[in-house]
Amino acid sequence: MMATNGTATCKDVQTNGEVATPSSPLPNNSQRFTFSSEPTMEDIRRMQAEFTDERDWNKFHQPRNLLLAMVGEVGEVSELFQWKGEVAEGLPDWSDSEREHLAHELSDVLIYLLELAEKCRVDLPRAVLQKMALNKLKYPASKVHGSAKKYTEYTD
Repeated sequence: MMATNGTATCKDVQTNGEVATPSSPLPNNSQRFTFSSEPTMEDIRRMQAEFTDERDWNKFHQPRNLLLAMVGEVGEVSELFQWKGEVAEGLPDWSDSEREHLAHELSDVLIYLLELAEKCRVDLPRAVLQKMALNKLKYPASKVHGSAKKYTEYTD
């Protein structure tokens, strides 16, 4: 949700724009990272729709344009990882400004993804549930545990 001053107001995000961090990490990263419960995907879709409407940008935000913009943003995310070699989960060697820059670029990707889904009339939460069900069939844990092979490479 957006506060009246335009800043995000999520439980784990500070209003000054800093990147969220787990509030009480356990030793050896034994606690999984979780997202804030707000804003929801629908909240973000609605905020972006209002943002676009207020600027009369819908004529520019057609599926092809949104896809190309999203690919450009994915490229910007890639640039942040370029030349760093393997990066550890949680980005322990990254500075606060690098983490914030990553958060901004990932947000751009998500915003474009949600707007593309809206324009294509894809209900992403429902599509994710369907895709996860298909993935469970293609990659049964008993067969693929610990392997990164593609589903077509597994034999019965």
